[in-house]
Amino acid sequence: MDEPALTRNPISIAGAAITTASAVAFIVYLLLDSFGWIVGPYGGLLGYLLAPAVFLFGLLLIPFGMWWEGRRRKRGKGPWKWPAIDVGKKRTRQVIVAVAVLTIVNIGLVALASVGMVHYTESNQFCGQVCHTPMTPQFTAHALSPHARVDCVSCHVSPGASGFMAAKMNGTRQLFHAMRGTFERPIPEPIGRIPMAVDTCANCHTPGRPERDLVRSIVSYSDDEKNTENVTSMTMRMRANHWHARADVLVEYIATDSTRETIPYVRVTAGGQVTEYFAEGVTAPPSGAVVRMDCLDCHNRPAHTFAPSPDRVVDAAIAVGGASRDLPFVRREMVAALKVDYASHVAADTGIAKHFGDFYRSAPAQQVPEVQRAISSAQRLYRQHVFPEMKVTWGTYLSKLGHVDSPGCFRCHDDSHKTRDGKAAVRQDCELCHKGQ
Repeated sequence: MDEPALTRNPISIAGAAITTASAVAFIVYLLLDSFGWIVGPYGGLLGYLLAPAVFLFGLLLIPFGMWWEGRRRKRGKGPWKWPAIDVGKKRTRQVIVAVAVLTIVNIGLVALASVGMVHYTESNQFCGQVCHTPMTPQFTAHALSPHARVDCVSCHVSPGASGFMAAKMNGTRQLFHAMRGTFERPIPEPIGRIPMAVDTCANCHTPGRPERDLVRSIVSYSDDEKNTENVTSMTMRMRANHWHARADVLVEYIATDSTRETIPYVRVTAGGQVTEYFAEGVTAPPSGAVVRMDCLDCHNRPAHTFAPSPDRVVDAAIAVGGASRDLPFVRREMVAALKVDYASHVAADTGIAKHFGDFYRSAPAQQVPEVQRAISSAQRLYRQHVFPEMKVTWGTYLSKLGHVDSPGCFRCHDDSHKTRDGKAAVRQDCELCHKGQ
């Protein structure tokens, strides 16, 4: 009588069961994903990584079990046999029921823990506080931004398994540096390492919109005793500003520095025509990657905005009532207090309070509440925009939107980027984008 196959052993049988179960789970995941029922960039953790890993583990168990069974037989032992289970005995039935119930409970606990783990690693708290302590400035700014309810992973992790793997590899590297304290201070802007806007921003925003003109009013205050208000209004031509993001327009460029501030070459494809623009002294496209312009080339700080100067945040605070204009020289003194380099937030709280206490020492009693309000407002602004331990201060992270705080638009719109024949240029005409009122 022939001996049973070597696959008839508990290890190989368990491997076959695990392989079959993981294969079914993977197929179910694919079906759910195809119907759009799997959301979140970390959804691929279960379907595209965990299930295939378990499938491979089960496959490896099958030959291992055959090897193990072969060794048993070479030692003179008989083929492995299924254990005899007498379900007629009450004790046997009790054990079977107990094992079945505990197995179901354990599977449920593992499933809940896995789902909880996935959701937790998608949370802003995980990204900003647990594993990425150096990201405290970004976490603070994000909580105050219009995108505060958008999870970090929605913008920082590309969709699909490849995006997940890239993010986890990058996160592992960052965690290693965080544990050793070898991370950069300040954390550099991740230029070129953020997913394209079509995979992130476009999930909520429509590229190229709005097209209507918008009127913007900029409020500022003077450093005089009355904190005189100044209002500047202009019309923003959004159709022109968002021309670069239109579906029928393709703008590409080559930057020669890591911050993408120096752009000697621009290529525009519109209306079926390709036009190349070269900076002054450049006659051919320089070496380097050709980058497609998208929203993030201008809106580079959509969820982590820091003030370029204390003047700007003080004006905004006064405009919304953070400090009273009735307090003499409050604008000037708030700016002066915020410009000081403090060693820590605690030192800043003390220094700002002392600065105001010294200046308004002789203030009448009715102004004391206003002085306290100005102190609290200045302390809050400092904690929101300056982080001494990370060497983040005013102007560390600048927005490329516009051209006031950084070259921004003028990286290309400088009248110096011209076609080879010199007949056309990327204009620096103010009327292209806005006009005064």
